[in-house]
Amino acid sequence: MQVIIVTGGSRGIGAATSRLAAERGYSVCVNYHENTAAAKDVVEDIERQGGRAIALQADVSVEADILRMFETVDVELGSPAALVNNAAILGPRIRIEEIDAERIHRVFAVNVTGSFLCAREAVRRMSTENGGKGGAIVNVSSGAATLGSPGVYVDYAASKGAIDTFTIGLAKEVADEGIRVNAVRPGFIYTDIHATFGEPDRVDRLASTVPMKRGGQPEEVANAILWLLSEEASYTTGAILDVSGGT
Repeated sequence: MQVIIVTGGSRGIGAATSRLAAERGYSVCVNYHENTAAAKDVVEDIERQGGRAIALQADVSVEADILRMFETVDVELGSPAALVNNAAILGPRIRIEEIDAERIHRVFAVNVTGSFLCAREAVRRMSTENGGKGGAIVNVSSGAATLGSPGVYVDYAASKGAIDTFTIGLAKEVADEGIRVNAVRPGFIYTDIHATFGEPDRVDRLASTVPMKRGGQPEEVANAILWLLSEEASYTTGAILDVSGGT
């Protein structure tokens, strides 16, 4: 049974990805930052369906936490064959005049540095140059990377632009080492990330701007992620797949 690590796996797109990965036969590490109950719910759902999963707390902006998480997975589940860099944060709506360095540092630490460090640990284990058996990484970007999120979350959008560039560069770096690296770029998806930061109705409010005239569901993004991880995408690397209803 192959092993997958899903960062930010307790809610939203991460939870949907964790559940679908288990259905596809993966042993799943459900990473979470602070919502222990939500992570346990995902693990229990997987176990009820006959799957195997563990919940591991780790702040992906902290290198020591990432090292502990990967080492625990090695012992409890086995070396990972797949990584989904999904953990991300944003802040309340803000314009550049009000933004401070602390917010920028925190957003980039979680969204960018965390993805880099998790990918580093995955490559150390997956790369055929390091004695690994290969694997696949999917980074979760955002439509904000192309839209810029002016007047709302320019820091978050910039962090996701960095993820797009990272995806392309890493894909080329490890392409001949048995590792494929791709990204999904979700649009307006019904998750609680916006409610957490004061905009619970954001998807409904903006759905009319989407060509398909609706917001997306986390499961729709999870399906794209699992396809990119699968052998059906065996010749796909460095791709950024928009899951955005046409935006």
